[in-house]
Amino acid sequence: MILRYSRPAMTAIWSAETRYAIWFEIEAHATDALADLGVVPKAAAAALWRWWATEPAIDVAAIDAIEAVTKHDVIAFLTWVAEQVGEEARFMHQGMTSSDVLDTCLSVQLTRAADLLLDDLDQLLAVLERRAREHKLTPTIGRSHGIHAEPVTFGLKLAFAHAEFQRAKSRLIAARADIATCAISGAVGTFANIDPRVEAHVAAKLGLAVEPVSTQVIPRDRHAMFFATLGVIAGSVERLATEIRHLQRTEVLEAEEYFSPGQKGSSAMPHKRNPVLTENLTGLARMVRGYVTPALENVALWHERDISHSSVERYIGPDACVTLDFALARLTGVVDKLLVYPARMRRNMDRMGGLIHSQRVLLALTQAGVSREDSYRLVQRNAMKVWESDGALSLLELLQADAEVTAALTPEQIAVNFDLEYHFKHVDTVFDRVFGAS
Repeated sequence: MILRYSRPAMTAIWSAETRYAIWFEIEAHATDALADLGVVPKAAAAALWRWWATEPAIDVAAIDAIEAVTKHDVIAFLTWVAEQVGEEARFMHQGMTSSDVLDTCLSVQLTRAADLLLDDLDQLLAVLERRAREHKLTPTIGRSHGIHAEPVTFGLKLAFAHAEFQRAKSRLIAARADIATCAISGAVGTFANIDPRVEAHVAAKLGLAVEPVSTQVIPRDRHAMFFATLGVIAGSVERLATEIRHLQRTEVLEAEEYFSPGQKGSSAMPHKRNPVLTENLTGLARMVRGYVTPALENVALWHERDISHSSVERYIGPDACVTLDFALARLTGVVDKLLVYPARMRRNMDRMGGLIHSQRVLLALTQAGVSREDSYRLVQRNAMKVWESDGALSLLELLQADAEVTAALTPEQIAVNFDLEYHFKHVDTVFDRVFGAS
């Protein structure tokens, strides 16, 4: 985790203190269930919770010192807890294996992380809807291949992003449900030394589902899907960030990141206002996506388990969640304060001499009885003159002066196809689909 790209609530989920606290809850809940089944004394479970009620500080350094000798993190933790609790602690971990603690803990951490990410998405969605409605009918040019195509509205661009992040939310809800499983099944997952009712009890206490069949670990296809979902969300973050970066280019300048008082864009050039936040988001998205492949490769473990996945997850668990959390919050801030320039959008649309209306004229000619091939030829030969003049010529005027065109359409019939508002007649339909009926 890089503190520069971290937020406290998400970072706290991945702290050593939080991890050990979850481990203790798993062990204590399991001991409760074992006591109810008569496997261990009820006093043992009571002793654990009695110590925990004192709100003890978890001594990470002391546990690390024990691990330096044992070379085993769970044993080091159990040893330290036993030193604090006393004799009754010997009944902890009865019939359990380390993966029962480690995997169930990771499930808890990932579900908590997912909850924060879902909240991030809700905040982003709210801002996108507000700005989309603000610019619902703000005309701008749609581009394909980076080239002027036909008019859209800036609100439609933001509605597109809203729909995309709604899908992201749905996927993350599903991924959260998929990862929220508990395995307390003992060595190789057979429950030979621990009753399945212990697993059910721990799962209920932690808000998890019971893993239907574990080996010695929770199946890693669940984790792969979770991190793949984060990777797709990061892709959506980059898509919107890239759109804003393009719109901020000097030659375009239809929108730009908010530039605060006192902000500096360049150490050398005082005039610079660079899209640094969206460039940063592009880099962060690359990092989150980079964790997907290792998660996929973790699926293929040897037999009932190995630990080739362990080192990977110690990296990607905190890093992917912390980075995406930061990125979503940053993107929300960018959209919230985004500077939008409708007049510049209109100037950019108008600079190519009406070429953006070429399809309407093409369709009008076909409706007037001209073949599609001839219609395309007539419009294109005039459009290319406008293109080559860099917009100095007018497509409307050239078409109205073209005898072959006016043989099929009157000048008035040609002109009606240059109405900008025509392109926005179904904006309400799209908005109702995205945001619900007004």
